Amino acid sequence: MMQTPEPNFSHLLSLSGPFGTFEHADHTTARVEHGYCTDDVARVLLVVSREPEPSLEVAALAYSSTRFLAAAQGPNGQFRNRRSESGSWFGPIASEDCWGRAIWALGSTIRLSKDETLRASALVLFRRAVAARSRWPRSMAFATLGVADFLAVEPADVGARGLLHAATKVLDRPEVSDVWRWPEDRLRYANAILPEALMTAGAILNEDRLVTSGLRQLRWLLDMETSRGHLSVVPDGGRGPEADERKFDQQPIEVAAMSEACLHAFDLTGDTKWIEGHEMAVQWFMGKNDGGVVMFDVTTGGGYDGLTALGPNLNEGAESTIALLTTLQHARRFAKATS
Repeated sequence: MMQTPEPNFSHLLSLSGPFGTFEHADHTTARVEHGYCTDDVARVLLVVSREPEPSLEVAALAYSSTRFLAAAQGPNGQFRNRRSESGSWFGPIASEDCWGRAIWALGSTIRLSKDETLRASALVLFRRAVAARSRWPRSMAFATLGVADFLAVEPADVGARGLLHAATKVLDRPEVSDVWRWPEDRLRYANAILPEALMTAGAILNEDRLVTSGLRQLRWLLDMETSRGHLSVVPDGGRGPEADERKFDQQPIEVAAMSEACLHAFDLTGDTKWIEGHEMAVQWFMGKNDGGVVMFDVTTGGGYDGLTALGPNLNEGAESTIALLTTLQHARRFAKATS
């Protein structure tokens, strides 16, 4: 079994452009012509905020990412998601996933960064963003985790708590059936973020029912995505209650979300059964998956874009690379906490 490596930011740094981090890559080369997206730049800020002692180059990513988010944000707190290679913006300003991810990254920066200037900049954007609302569960789930980070610093903040209450109304949904213990008719993407956000909100608001629901749904999801002792996450396009033997293409974002949620469940409950889900996520990248292949570039530190029936998709885009980095950061944090 491959030893779990330290997070390697070399490839993520290589995706840097004049405005932020490019979204796509052709193998290890940035697809400059595809431009940037706020989704990925917010992910960059999040992963950098979690580095306890970033190098100067990695720390600089936090500044470029915060400038990008400032340019993306509208006066109502929402965000544009798409930016061309030349720096021009296109598409609507909305409260979609990029809004929720931005709140998550900004809240994490405010909580974790040791750079007062960076924290001050993040706070301005965060306060504006939490005034907005979204009807999309995943958008609200991403935002919930950012609000949770912020409330660890400012527990009585009215704006953040207002968004948290609004999020529970979107996230607290009935499960489809006693067999399909999930609040949607299909598993889609980054699925574990939904129960994670539900139990996080419940813990902050002292709503035990929400915590119980989140833990139950996460347990069900982990069972659904486990096969013969390893993680076998839903393929691109999702999965419904009907019999579906399709296994591929599996996305690293789904694996990273499972790692994150299981460790959060462990932090909340102290129940060691959740450690297994996190460890399976780490091992998925190491090669314990349906393809039996390593899912990252051991030289560059880039994450492969997906697990296909023929092996890894060898393109190393920003989303997949950050999914790898966050999972390795969690592995490092857990190892230190238990050593």
